[in-house]
Amino acid sequence: MPKTPGDGRVRLEIAFEGGQIVSGSASVETADGLRSALASDELVFDLETEDGVYVVALRKVVYVRRTAREMHIGFGTDE
Repeated sequence: MPKTPGDGRVRLEIAFEGGQIVSGSASVETADGLRSALASDELVFDLETEDGVYVVALRKVVYVRRTAREMHIGFGTDE
């Protein structure tokens, strides 16, 4: 598993049947809970993110991508 940033949050991207993708930042505990729920017989999972709560239909999930931090594309400064 990727290392987590200092704030204890990870970035999740969840892909569903049909091609829709939902992404958000969640706590490590929530991300671990989602992984456990996907391996169980549960039908839904309440995914608490910085944007609110998503009720995820687990049987429709194709894959979950978990990264340790936000990815930025482009040029910037560290000021």
